[in-house]
Amino acid sequence: MSPLRIQILTYAPTAFFQCRNCEVPLDHTGLGRTVRREQLEAGLPEEMLEEYGRVSDWVRRLAAQHGERIALEVIDVASVRGFWKALRHHTRRYPAVIVDGRLWPDLGAAEAAVARRLAAA
Repeated sequence: MSPLRIQILTYAPTAFFQCRNCEVPLDHTGLGRTVRREQLEAGLPEEMLEEYGRVSDWVRRLAAQHGERIALEVIDVASVRGFWKALRHHTRRYPAVIVDGRLWPDLGAAEAAVARRLAAA
């Protein structure tokens, strides 16, 4: 049986990396981690970072609970792919969760849908 596909549409912090040749010396000096940490901290307003933290906790809990029975994917709605998914599923509120192709507007409803879908399998 293939895993239940779950996609989470949310705003996610973004960090940019250099080419591989540049990343190696930056990592050895510790500068790379500092720059990426700063990018992640400044990438979203504080309330969006808090929301992302709640989504991350939910994703970790779901993964621990269901393991390989689910396939999780977080999609940044600020990306082209995220914009397309939101448009396709007619949503403007985030986080939103797509469980096996169906949109759920909040984490609680999505978690109940996952439990029902896995119980039926």
